[in-house]
Amino acid sequence: MELVVGRVAKSHGIKGEVVVEVRTDEPEERFAVGAVLRGRKPREKNLQNYTVEAAREHSGRLLLRLNGVVDRTTADALRGTLFVVDSDDLPPSGDPDEFYDHELEGLTVRIVEGRPDGGTVVGTVREVLHTAAGELLSLRPTDDDRAELLIPFVTEIVPTVSIADGVIEIDPPEGLLDPDFGEPPSKASQRDGKGDR
Repeated sequence: MELVVGRVAKSHGIKGEVVVEVRTDEPEERFAVGAVLRGRKPREKNLQNYTVEAAREHSGRLLLRLNGVVDRTTADALRGTLFVVDSDDLPPSGDPDEFYDHELEGLTVRIVEGRPDGGTVVGTVREVLHTAAGELLSLRPTDDDRAELLIPFVTEIVPTVSIADGVIEIDPPEGLLDPDFGEPPSKASQRDGKGDR
């Protein structure tokens, strides 16, 4: 399975540097000088190799200079390029509480036993979102009330993950699974047809 570890957002300057959106927990290893990156444009199958000549952080972003990319025009042509690795090439995690994103995708999410709603299947993990505030599990809910359900991926809410059983158990605080959770009261009431007229 192909996993995205970075994406070229845009060019930087006139000497061929590119800004990379990092999607790996190990950027210093993946994007080290001399590393060979496999990249492709979205929706394309053909992979191309790119050797990292220089890597630096600038204003919280990763800037790379790649072999053969010597000017802004060549760098602009790489916009949108996805750098990928094969999941079979990844070493197993040494920590039982750490998971690769692809290991979580597709797992069934249900409520922990011991609650009145215990055992209820909430949905399936679509992807893991990495935000400044932390990781979120993006679920495809079992009901059709909404397109997406976001669950903070923290121990207090997600106490159990079993890759072997294909199940994640959650202990959500009151309101988290409510379709209106996190919406301003005015939006929620308008959607319910109870807004001011």
